[in-house]
Amino acid sequence: MICYSDDMELKIGLKTSLMHVSYDDVRRVWQQADEMTEIADAWLWDHMMPLAGDRGGPALEGWTTLAALAAQTSRLRMGLLVTSNRFRRPALLGKMATTVDVISDGRLIMGLGIGGTVQSPGAGGVPGENPGIREYAAYGIPLISPREGIARLVETVTILRKMWTEEEFDYEGPFTTLTGTRNSPKPIQPTGPPLLIGAWGDRALRVVAEHADIWNIPGPPHNSVEALAERSRLLDRYCEEIGRDPAEVERSVQMIVTDDGAAEARETIAALAGAGFGHVVVGARRQYQADGMKWMLEEVVRPAYEVGVG
Repeated sequence: MICYSDDMELKIGLKTSLMHVSYDDVRRVWQQADEMTEIADAWLWDHMMPLAGDRGGPALEGWTTLAALAAQTSRLRMGLLVTSNRFRRPALLGKMATTVDVISDGRLIMGLGIGGTVQSPGAGGVPGENPGIREYAAYGIPLISPREGIARLVETVTILRKMWTEEEFDYEGPFTTLTGTRNSPKPIQPTGPPLLIGAWGDRALRVVAEHADIWNIPGPPHNSVEALAERSRLLDRYCEEIGRDPAEVERSVQMIVTDDGAAEARETIAALAGAGFGHVVVGARRQYQADGMKWMLEEVVRPAYEVGVG
C-alpha cells in the first residue's frame, strides 16, 4: 500500500452542474469563487439534458459556457468534470481545449471521461431508465461497447497530446484519421493542460495509470470513502506494474453538499484527505442563493482545510 505524506496539500474546488440554473447565477458564483483564494478551481459538467428534476428544464452546454467563464474570471483553474469523449471528435476537442486555455491564460485542466457506453440493465444502461444515457439517443449519438469506449479514450488522449506539442502531424488510428493537422496557437501551458481522467472501472483505471496527471471519481453520497480507497489502491497497483510512481497521479473526488450538510461535508473531506485524496470538489444547490458562496466558504471550505490537513 502506498503511504502518502502527512503534509499532502489539500485543494478544494467548486462544481456548478449546469441544470436548472441560469448563466447569470453560474457566472455570479464563479466570480465570487474567483475572489475566494481558498477555492482552487471551478468545474462544469458535460451533459445536454438535466439528470434530475424536470427533464425538459434548462441545461447549458459545458464547453461554450466554460469559454465564457474563462473570460469572466482571472484566478481559478477550470475544467469539466468530465468531458464526454462521445460528444466531440478528438481533434475538434483539442482545438476547443486549446482555445479555452488561451482565453483563460493557461488555467485549463483537461477533464475527460469515456462517455456513454452500452451497459447491462443492472448497471442502469438502458435508454429511458438512465438520464445520463437517454441524452445520447436524444442527440443522435450512438452508444458503444465499454471496450470500444476505452480504446477511443486512449486515442483521444494521444491526439490531444500531439495537438498541444507538435507543429503538424498525421495520425492513423482505429477510429480517427488525420492528415496535416495543425493547431495554432498552442495552449499557454507549455505541454498542454494537465489531463484529468474520470474513471471507476478496472480497465479505465489502467488508462489513468498510463496517461493521467489527475484521477477523478464521484464521492459521497454516490460512493463511500471505503470504496474510493479501494479504487485508489488498485490504481496504485496499476501504476507500480508499469513502473510509475503512484504519487505522480493526483487523487481527486467530487461530492455533493446538502443544504444542511456542512458539518457532514467537513467530516467527509477529512476522511477523504486521510485516504489520500488531495483534491476535493464540492457542489451544492445552496451555493446559488444570495449568501450561498459565503456559506460555502465559511461553513465548508475554511473549516475543511483546518481538519482535512491536520
